[in-house]
Amino acid sequence: MADAKALIAAGKAILGIEFGSTRIKAVLIDEEHRPIAQGAHDWENRLENGVWTYSLDDIWDGLTDCYAKLAADVEKQYGEKLTRVAAMGVSAMMHGYMAFDEKEELLVPFRTWRNTITGEAAKKLTDLFGFNVPERWSISHLYQAILNKEPHVPQIKSFTTLAGYIHWQLTGERVLGLDDASGMFPVDPATKDYNRGMMEKFDALPEVQAHGFKLAQLLPKALPAGEQAGMLTAEGAKKLDPTGTLQAGIPLCPPEGDAGTGMAATNSVAQRTGNISAGTSVFSMVVLERPLKAVHPEIDVVTTPDGAEVAMVHCNNCTSDLNAWVGLIKEALALFGETPSADDLYGKLYLNAMKGDADCGGLLAYNYFSGESITGFTEGRPLFVRRPDAKMSLANFMRTHLYTALGALKAGNDILRKEEGVSADFFYGAGGFFKVRGAGDRVMAAALDTEIRLMETAGEGGPWGQALLAAYMMNKAEGESLGDYLNNRVFADGKTEACKPDAADVAGFDRFMEDYRAGYAIERAAVDSLK
Repeated sequence: MADAKALIAAGKAILGIEFGSTRIKAVLIDEEHRPIAQGAHDWENRLENGVWTYSLDDIWDGLTDCYAKLAADVEKQYGEKLTRVAAMGVSAMMHGYMAFDEKEELLVPFRTWRNTITGEAAKKLTDLFGFNVPERWSISHLYQAILNKEPHVPQIKSFTTLAGYIHWQLTGERVLGLDDASGMFPVDPATKDYNRGMMEKFDALPEVQAHGFKLAQLLPKALPAGEQAGMLTAEGAKKLDPTGTLQAGIPLCPPEGDAGTGMAATNSVAQRTGNISAGTSVFSMVVLERPLKAVHPEIDVVTTPDGAEVAMVHCNNCTSDLNAWVGLIKEALALFGETPSADDLYGKLYLNAMKGDADCGGLLAYNYFSGESITGFTEGRPLFVRRPDAKMSLANFMRTHLYTALGALKAGNDILRKEEGVSADFFYGAGGFFKVRGAGDRVMAAALDTEIRLMETAGEGGPWGQALLAAYMMNKAEGESLGDYLNNRVFADGKTEACKPDAADVAGFDRFMEDYRAGYAIERAAVDSLK
């Protein structure tokens, strides 16, 4: 406690901030990379005019509240005002679209990763580049706006991601970390920059030429981990801390996406390492030893924060529907005067689910709050269905919703394993899905038929990962790679729990997936019928 107090007073702590789908979180770490204070703000996206979005007020009110709670935590624990830190960094959910005019004003509401409204653009760009361009990538949003002849297009002077926007407002620098940049436009791992050949192909499209665009002028500059990406300006400090206590002049590392911070937080930047982040959305990542042999619309190729190629399976939906059913059970318990804590409720329901049939007894569900590109849906309708002779029990019901939370993820990883021969030696897991040990990790191991490891630090998540990237920028030795820094300085003494796949669970999940794939027609009927 005394060491942390002195560190904070000397301005030597390091700050990481991440905008997740449902929570904005800030973490302050010490010189040993241990969290010493934190703050958080809950928020939620909303569907407006067919677009999943957050408003600018949501962004800035959330950031200032999150930071205020961090500063309050520092003062409560250590009796110190948070006036300065040694370094900081901002990260956020990847992809999406924020376009600005010459006055630096937002032209249309922020379009998040959750939107599946760019199918035409994504397919045309994939064909043009010979490289998978997902619907949620920023370039898909830009090109779809061009194809749709949206009125704002002629006014565009720049576009970026959420992390890039916040960093820009804090520093005045239009830059982006390599991982987040690779979710805007394909990155060339050899040059650690946007793929120039693909940029030229995009610029040559007649509909693009009609606007006089040059993509290089619109995109933020891509920077690898370890580079300094600007300093906190006086205006930026005021935006972050309206009380005026925080001082300007703090160096910032490149703003990153939540995939990049997940890789850092789970020490998954070396070849054949893999990590999974499972919460509102779910994605798995494997650092590649070689380029993929073919283009797969279900598999994205992004990069680590230091530029290595990564195969990513990203699914828009994971725990939202599961949480809704748990909430319904909580409401039913309240009728009987029972008010269990969230930890107790989830713990008992999840562990009881592991007593159910390995194939869920013939029950089936889809957790699609929004579209799911991997399985071919542009919209979603959460649903639960069963045969009359299915084994309906609470254990099977909850197990079904744990399975379906990973259905699309398994579909994508089956392609990666069976058609590309690509797999991780093991996956590090992070996120709320893994909170109940012996349930989330066991189901994930069954889905991917791969060992799942949970770190002691897994609960720290993205903001901690971004703080690690800021620490790497400040402390790296000459020539020290990000992987070496994480291995030798952060995770050398890290403790993990391993969950190996159980053969019966793997076989049961495979049987569940037979119904899952066969039932796509049911989900399509729900989308078509329930407008």
